[in-house]
Amino acid sequence: MPALADDTALVIIDVQTDFCPGGALAVADGDAVVPILNRLSALFGTVVLTQDWHPAGHASFASGHPGAAPFSMTAMPYGPQVLWPDHCVQGTPGAAFHPDLDVTRAQMIVRKGFRPDIDSYSAFFENDRATATGLAGYLADRGIRHVVLGGLATDFCVRYSALDGRAVGLAVTLVEDACRAIDLDGSRDAAMAEMRGAGVAIATADALVG
Repeated sequence: MPALADDTALVIIDVQTDFCPGGALAVADGDAVVPILNRLSALFGTVVLTQDWHPAGHASFASGHPGAAPFSMTAMPYGPQVLWPDHCVQGTPGAAFHPDLDVTRAQMIVRKGFRPDIDSYSAFFENDRATATGLAGYLADRGIRHVVLGGLATDFCVRYSALDGRAVGLAVTLVEDACRAIDLDGSRDAAMAEMRGAGVAIATADALVG
């Protein structure tokens, strides 16, 4: 199967407690991706996890902007920014991977959003679109030419990771049933259309496993 070849990596995006039901920025049904990703991770020789890792008082938190409501927009030096509830604060239980996620197969964890003044959705670049996380170089060194993505959330961190994966020259497959969306004002459908337009392949876990 091409999706499971040696030059293919599974990248699991932000499957953390705060993004799952009961968390500070819960994605509806977010924990449903865990068994699917566990099943997939056993099939890949290269597995990468990303982890939102914000310092307290991060600039993207609505709590730091007097009068601003969560999910409102603000202008940052790097462009428009959604203001989020405080989430995935370094060292807190909410920043931990979901307890049922099998992390034993992962060779690398990419922590992102740790710079206080720049949010980071993508596994490849922070939101200034210039600061690299180092993932592209790691994958190149491993001979990876194709990434398979799943995790949270479809319309933000997964979307930006998929688009940036294409931008750095990788083939990208999104495992649709291994993702869940926040879906702000139709953002899921817009994200899916944008990813398809960029050449991201859409598949199901069963299709990959065969």
